[in-house]
Amino acid sequence: MTLLQKFLSASAVVALSAGTALADPAIIFDLGGKFDKSFNESAFNGATRWAEETGGTFREIELQSDAQREQALRRFAESGSNPIVMAGFAFGSALDEVAGDYPDTSFVIIDMVVDKPNVRSVVFNEHEGSYLVGYMAAQASKNNTVGFIGGMDIPLIRKFACGYAQGAKAANPDTKVIANMTGTTGAAWNDPVKGGELTRAQISQGADVVYAAAGGTGLGVLQTAADEGILSVGVDSNQNYLHPGKVLTSMLKRVDNAVYQAMIDGPGLETGFSVMGLANDGVGYAMDENNADLVSDKMQATVEAIKGKIVNGEISVHDYTSDESCPALTF
Repeated sequence: MTLLQKFLSASAVVALSAGTALADPAIIFDLGGKFDKSFNESAFNGATRWAEETGGTFREIELQSDAQREQALRRFAESGSNPIVMAGFAFGSALDEVAGDYPDTSFVIIDMVVDKPNVRSVVFNEHEGSYLVGYMAAQASKNNTVGFIGGMDIPLIRKFACGYAQGAKAANPDTKVIANMTGTTGAAWNDPVKGGELTRAQISQGADVVYAAAGGTGLGVLQTAADEGILSVGVDSNQNYLHPGKVLTSMLKRVDNAVYQAMIDGPGLETGFSVMGLANDGVGYAMDENNADLVSDKMQATVEAIKGKIVNGEISVHDYTSDESCPALTF
């Protein structure tokens, strides 16, 4: 029996003996772990906020391999967890297989669409938030060169890069955008050493602001940028605090809100397709005491005006995933 099997079997025993605990929600974190200071941690923060506000409890598991996805879903469903939340697009295939076998269980998947009657699919307009931080990066750049480092080379991460490049070039058409991906497997989310290497390579090409959308790999990007005296841009969670005065801003992807709302809604939650963007505060950018000296009032006012134009449709940000092209960046 694997560690995952033992854990989930033990959870099932506790649930069956606890009566009302049968409806406890569960959350499954993607590779990289719940304390990646980025995507997974944002999901964990949402679940934690729900627990603190309601006094409820939730079950959780951090996967160690892709092979555990379906197993974890089935174990939680069989032990009565409801709803079951998955943090990450990579759960799509497993959920497609599992959802129909547990019609009375509500499932919520982040960053992927699974068309099943008992599934809520939550996606984000990452390109909109990335446009704003790209605009800020170009304003802050002294070399007219900014960088982007993604994790796994997939359409979702190219969507971040495309929005960022569009924003940078809108602020300054002469801005050069350098983009690199870390890899093509799940390991690309958790390789801070490679993140640092890519950052130094971009610095050698003139980049003085680098945006990381790479999970745990991004921690290496932010650390190297701080060590080398350039600015970085964080992602998903507010990462400004990691290197105060060195992180220009963070592109907020409110995975925490999506998880929190799923747990608030509980079993039998409304299913279907849900989009979180600038218009409903699903994405944005972070301002706090850690980056206040880096972003002038004029810069912030300009970005707020740009945000308003995106929300009202005056500015249209191209979504890479719609046709796998980007008007501002060649991959």
